[in-house]
Amino acid sequence: MADASDGTQQAARNPAGEVVELCRELIRIDTSNYGDDSGPGERKAAEYVAALLDEVGIESTLVEGTPGRTSVVARWGGTEGDGLLLHGHLDVVPAAAEDWQVDPFSGEIQDGYVWGRGAVDMKDFDAMLLSIVRDRQRNGRVPSRPITLCFTADEEAGGHQGAQEIVEDHPELLEGCTDAVGEVGGFSATVRSRRVYLVEAAEKGMAWMRLTSRGRAGHGSMINRENAVTSLAGAVARIGAYEWPVRLTPAMRTLLAAVGELAGTEATPENAEELVQEFGGAARMMGAVIRNTCNPTMLGAGYKVNVIPTEATAHVDGRFLPGFEDEFFATLAELVGEDVEIDYVSHQQPWETPYGGDLVDAMTRSILAEDDDAIVAPYLMSGGTDAKHFRKLGMRSYGFAPLRLPADLDFTALFHGVDERVPVDALEFGARVFDRFLDDV
Repeated sequence: MADASDGTQQAARNPAGEVVELCRELIRIDTSNYGDDSGPGERKAAEYVAALLDEVGIESTLVEGTPGRTSVVARWGGTEGDGLLLHGHLDVVPAAAEDWQVDPFSGEIQDGYVWGRGAVDMKDFDAMLLSIVRDRQRNGRVPSRPITLCFTADEEAGGHQGAQEIVEDHPELLEGCTDAVGEVGGFSATVRSRRVYLVEAAEKGMAWMRLTSRGRAGHGSMINRENAVTSLAGAVARIGAYEWPVRLTPAMRTLLAAVGELAGTEATPENAEELVQEFGGAARMMGAVIRNTCNPTMLGAGYKVNVIPTEATAHVDGRFLPGFEDEFFATLAELVGEDVEIDYVSHQQPWETPYGGDLVDAMTRSILAEDDDAIVAPYLMSGGTDAKHFRKLGMRSYGFAPLRLPADLDFTALFHGVDERVPVDALEFGARVFDRFLDDV
């Protein structure tokens, strides 16, 4: 629980007061991550965050293993109980301005939304944390539980120069933290006219792979039975066409049971895909978390049309469910075949945290206090977050960046998408909910 404050301080409080402007300012700082250190880095954003914390008397540490790839860590809160890590990332995926209705780094407000790269992934949550923390610090509402605030670099490229660096090289900055709360959870999806708030309690593992086929070089006009392109293309086609079977993890069993109750049916593996369709546009993401997935994403071979190359390569994005890793890699080996080599660009394990306990209860209460007709349930995240790294230190992890969203908004399509945007009122709602959450942890 938070320290008590007098009535005057409480009346003056406004945890959502800065959230919109802070989100806009963060969007305006271009932190595009191309995955190869060619972007602007996160240093400017990290310094901005550190200055905001310093302004209210919270000292922070900048962590920078590679010049410009900068994370921020700060200690806050009291000394009662185990520590809680609240984490967000500062980098964003690139955006092609010509594809957007607005400048992706303008932070423009239009039609009740804040527009820009990072509006939902995840400068919105960074802004929520900063707005809440600054308001609480000013008003003497510092949580009694020790809190570590962490704003990381490089999450969009696997977190190797951000969260991983902190965990491996500076674990003392996270000392005492037993629980972690980060992104991609707590947002609402409308199912049969009811808002269902999805708390991330699990993530798929990640296998970013480079496939390489080697053959015999030769003239393009001649017969060649050792064509590297042909061999690779066959492997890529088999991977892309494979239908992975439905597999339900504990988090998804719980979620689909809640959806089944709304739909008047019992959730089973056989009707899981039908129940996933109840999520509308979000079914693209939900359909990916009831099975393993593997998608070819890049191809490379040759240098002239009439020359058969010695080597051909492809990149594949593989994601595997907790508990089904062995099945994933055994199937992948069969699909690829013996003539194609597999190297890992990034290989990270899946995770699942039991959905229950004081932290989950606090999340549920904080949502219901602002939306009393809501349903709160766990889900499994199709992508990856920095939680994969922080869990190496034994932390229980959840994704809880609360947003109450319009029923007709295809929210999941905005992650890494064109015209990324977040409703202004959803940002303010999220700040109020998370502020209540901090009262209860």
